[in-house]
Parts: sequence; C-alpha cells; structure tokens
Amino acid sequence: MKKIRRLMALAAACAVLSGCSLLERSYGVVEAHSRKYWESEAETTLRADNYQDMVNDLLILVGQHTESAVIRLYEYNDDMTVAETLDAAATEVQQETAMGSYAVEYITASSQALRGYYEISVSIRYRRTAQQVQNVVNATSVAALPELLTAALGEGKTELAVRMGYFQDQHQEVEAMVAQIREEQGLADTPAWTVSYYPSPENVGLIEFLWGSTEAEGEGQEAPPEAAP
Repeated sequence: MKKIRRLMALAAACAVLSGCSLLERSYGVVEAHSRKYWESEAETTLRADNYQDMVNDLLILVGQHTESAVIRLYEYNDDMTVAETLDAAATEVQQETAMGSYAVEYITASSQALRGYYEISVSIRYRRTAQQVQNVVNATSVAALPELLTAALGEGKTELAVRMGYFQDQHQEVEAMVAQIREEQGLADTPAWTVSYYPSPENVGLIEFLWGSTEAEGEGQEAPPEAAP
C-alpha cells in the first residue's frame, strides 16, 4: 500500500511539472532554461524546430533583455522560407505579444545555412531598460491592481507595468481604480496618470501606469477616449 501511494504521489508531481514546462500560444509562461529551447552542447545558444519555437525563443530573449543571440533553426532547408519565418516571428513578438510590444523597438535577424541547421543571428533594440523589464509584475486579474499600485506609490516609484492573466474589456474599471487611488493618496490635483495597454486596447496582456515626471519612452497604447478619467 505504501509503495502504491508513493507511486501515485510521484505521478502527480510529474503531471504538475510537465504542465508548467510548456510554452503555449497565450505566451503565459516562458521557462528560460527549458531543455526544449536551449542547445545541450551550447548553453548560450537557443534552438528552434518550427515557427512557434522561434516565437518562443524570441520571447525568452526579450524576457532576459538580451540584445544579441544565436538561434539554431532545424527542419528548414530553404533560404526564402527561413527568411519569411524570421520576419513573421519577429513581427508577431513585437506587435502581438504583451512583453514584445511593451519593451521592443525592433528586431533584426540574419541567417547562415550550416550542415543540418540554419544559424540565426538575432539583434534586439529595446525601448525599455533591463530594469523596467525585470520590474514587470504579474497579476491574475484587475482586482490585484489597487494593491500593486498602492505598494508602488509607497515605494516611491513613478511607474508600474503589470502583465495580466485575464482582462476582458475592463478599461473603465481600471480607470475608476486609478481615480480612487489618486483620491485616497491625496493626488487628485496632480497631473493625470498615463495608462497604456499592450499590445493594444483591444487585446490587453500588459498594463503600464505612469505618474509623476516619468514619460513613456515609446508610443504607448493608451486607453480609448471613452475610458479616460
């Protein structure tokens, strides 16, 4: 009986671990050192076997604020297809993902055909600093925002970026929270805060709050006019 219980516990643990290690289309979790994405004999080199792997590799680099890197792309044997894959993956990361649209200015890549794979040299230019990327916090819903904003104010910060687990047309709710916090903190008469949504107000994965003298370094995706305070 004890042996059976141990086996059941082991199976449950394996199930949990395997579920946490996957990179899905929602870009919810990126494990920087997953063996699936790093070459075993070259610790600083990423690998990709398909288009989604390439997108995930780029997201790993963005999450680490990496400016240049090498990716080995397998299962491709045509220069044109490789070029199209690189361009599409870079565009998706920069324009359709929360972290990419928030942090990245542009991505460039060049490829070289080697024996058995293409070696991709990637260069990423950022519009957010490494510290800003590192300071992005996660929240499952907008209900967590008041606590996060209040804590940021208490720490003397002038900005906060929150990656959202769930957001469904809640712009007005967010703006109401901001107005309430400003009132509670005695900031109602100070300049209005800037609230920006990434990758867009229609597809929100990350919300950036700016107050004080801080200004966005790039073009933020601000709230629709009807949602402004």
